[in-house]
Amino acid sequence: MQNDNALIEIMIERLIPEVASYQVPVVDLINLKKKDPYKILVATILSSRTKDETTTKVAARLFKKAPCLNTLDSLTEKEIRNLIYPIGFYKTKAKHLKELPKTIQQVNEGKIPDELETLLQLPGVGRKTANLVLTEAFDKPAICVDTHVHRIMNIWGYVKTNQPLETEMELRKKLPPQYWKIINTTLVAFGQGTCKPVAPHCDRCVVSSDCPKMGVTPRKIPERNKLENKNKKEKLFISWNVNGIRAIEKKGFIDILKELNADIFTVQETKAHPDQLSDKLKNIEGYYSYWASAEKKGYSGLTTYTKEKPLNVIYGIGVEEFDKEGRVLTLEFPEFFLVNTYFPNAQPELVRIDFKVRFNQTMSEFLNKLKRTKTTILCGDLNVAHKPIDLKNPENNENNPGYSIQERQWMDKFLQGGYTDTFRMFNQEPDQYTWWSYRYNARSKNIGWRIDYFCIDKQSAHKVKHADILKDIMGSDHCPITLLLKME
Repeated sequence: MQNDNALIEIMIERLIPEVASYQVPVVDLINLKKKDPYKILVATILSSRTKDETTTKVAARLFKKAPCLNTLDSLTEKEIRNLIYPIGFYKTKAKHLKELPKTIQQVNEGKIPDELETLLQLPGVGRKTANLVLTEAFDKPAICVDTHVHRIMNIWGYVKTNQPLETEMELRKKLPPQYWKIINTTLVAFGQGTCKPVAPHCDRCVVSSDCPKMGVTPRKIPERNKLENKNKKEKLFISWNVNGIRAIEKKGFIDILKELNADIFTVQETKAHPDQLSDKLKNIEGYYSYWASAEKKGYSGLTTYTKEKPLNVIYGIGVEEFDKEGRVLTLEFPEFFLVNTYFPNAQPELVRIDFKVRFNQTMSEFLNKLKRTKTTILCGDLNVAHKPIDLKNPENNENNPGYSIQERQWMDKFLQGGYTDTFRMFNQEPDQYTWWSYRYNARSKNIGWRIDYFCIDKQSAHKVKHADILKDIMGSDHCPITLLLKME
């Protein structure tokens, strides 16, 4: 135990200053709650089985309407539901929050309880929530164990447990009291920023040299001999649907972009207008940036970062119903056109399939005009898995968006009409995906879809040196894809 606690001392003392600089959602959530017991309790109830970034936004909205127990009590359950949507299990949580003021009045005379057993009597409160309230709101000794604490403590070999509750009980026996309060916030931030559940960043971890790495598979660093442009006759392209560029900025997007060192880095689903973005995102050293935004804020959108200034930039494809959604951004260079795109989603029950079919046809016509002039590269999220090999459960998705007959038929026709799927030039293996649902631990189980592509006109396919999927790079529900092209 003495050796174990020596390890803990090393780890925690290194991690406290490390995570203080992290821009991860848990930091925003902690700042939002401050030391208000009511806000800590409510935000923690909301956070169960929900991403911290979502909890932060929803809690801020709720606290504007209900800054205290009395104002919360004045809201109807329906009003609470509307305020906390799209939090996970929002209907159940709205019911719990509606019951909360009355229950607190009954069990503790209207005051937020500061004892574990009393907190556990409140609706929606389990041990994790109760312990967090004790330590964050009342500075009482408690150990809050969530999945990050449970996982990392087992990685360090400090405990050997199967469930968070077991971990809490073991930590109560052996963890020095001075670490009880800080262990949760420190390890949650560390787990979100570096020691991720899938492909942890051991290569840049400040405690890596002392970490036993029990049961860990570190992320694979992209092979530089495949990714780096060795000379001016090669260009490296990377494409990534980031599912919100403002959110991924907090997860280290700029560092990832710089680390990968692409000549051109395209981004889809930015969900932002340039005036909503930080100067750091718009002015990354060594890159020009070009933006195509949807009229509707928080929706769709593209950006392309490039080391070489383009000859020309084309926004859209000349059809208003598509262009107002910010779905196509084309850069022209001396040797090629690069078309960055975010294809429409056909939506559940294929309610938008006609719109997508029209977009697909218009895009094909647009690309065909370009390729008559010079090499044409299409990249981005095409929102279609082309073949059964391109998704985990094809038989269960025959009529679902992204794998409908109409979408697959267009992809067949598109490729047969003079384009090459560059990834399949190098890899014909199954289980190669670029998107995973956030639900059901799909990414850790590799239950995914390949819907992101680099395609090139067939006459230029001989210029392709390599194409790959960077599945170990986290931050979005998609991962980046690459193309290495020989310039002639």
